[in-house]
Amino acid sequence: MEFRHLGSSGLVISEIAYGNWITHGSQVEEEAATACVRAALDEGITTFDTADVYAQGRAEEVLGRALKGERRDGLEILSKVYWPMGEGKNDRGLSRKHIVRGCEDSLRRLGTDYLDLYQAHRFDYETPLEETLRAFDDLVRQGKVCYIGVSEWRAEEIERALKLADEMGLDRIVSNQPQYSMLHRVIEPEVVPASRRGGLGQIVFSPIAQGVLTGKYKPGAAPPPGSRATDEIGGRFISGRLDDDVLARVQQLVPLAEEAGLTMAQLAVAWVLQNDNVSAAIIGASRPEQVHDNAAAAGKGLDAELMRRIDEILGDGVERDPSRTVSPPQRP
Repeated sequence: MEFRHLGSSGLVISEIAYGNWITHGSQVEEEAATACVRAALDEGITTFDTADVYAQGRAEEVLGRALKGERRDGLEILSKVYWPMGEGKNDRGLSRKHIVRGCEDSLRRLGTDYLDLYQAHRFDYETPLEETLRAFDDLVRQGKVCYIGVSEWRAEEIERALKLADEMGLDRIVSNQPQYSMLHRVIEPEVVPASRRGGLGQIVFSPIAQGVLTGKYKPGAAPPPGSRATDEIGGRFISGRLDDDVLARVQQLVPLAEEAGLTMAQLAVAWVLQNDNVSAAIIGASRPEQVHDNAAAAGKGLDAELMRRIDEILGDGVERDPSRTVSPPQRP
């Protein structure tokens, strides 16, 4: 495994992180989830990402049990707060009340007394940013959180948070967690430059585009049985990518991966790691062999000619427009 600093912070994380969005607590049984976590540890992965909202807390519980007995100082455990965790009017968002309660609940479910990185899962348009940043800063000062990050924030939101933290003397955000892959590059025009200026690193999710970049989905063919596209939950997130033109372009990447001595999944993960603003790529899995395959992308460099050929093949099948980034819904 290779390791990188998280942005310009002093925190070092594994360049491939293990995440349990969709899978733990919902798509796969706990025994299989635990086997995947053990496989990640065997590969030298030390960074584990989750969120309170994943399976409404069950994903954190499963991860906590799977990591029980590991040396805590040898791990980096990441979680998030924002999305509704109950029916109450304060069970959502980035108010002080929800952040503080959310952190306490995440620590309990994960079975730990601190989080290495606590992330704002979206930007909250209805809570003063000053309140949000102060609440996160308090958690850092209390020792419950080591670093603060955000997820899917726009460039202007990142810049505003950094400016406000400096003015108020608060702990600064050190990371952003966006979707990023060969097929989804909306962070490149604005978010990455703003992050570089502010010292943030990207911890990217869906580097294999929910499985599309493995090449297992063929144009004009039904999804393979047991794949994410056939799952009631996972299928909602992948359906928009099952476009025959895109799938045909992805098939043209197969000989490129073979020339590079990589599987398609490894090519996709290695591709996002070529971006020097990416601190880690999050992989997810329902089987241990998927973890071993993805983790083998660590430290794999792709030469400029291979990167050019990938761009040439994907062409206008790539999402590049920042305006296509979905903003969180306003609360009623």
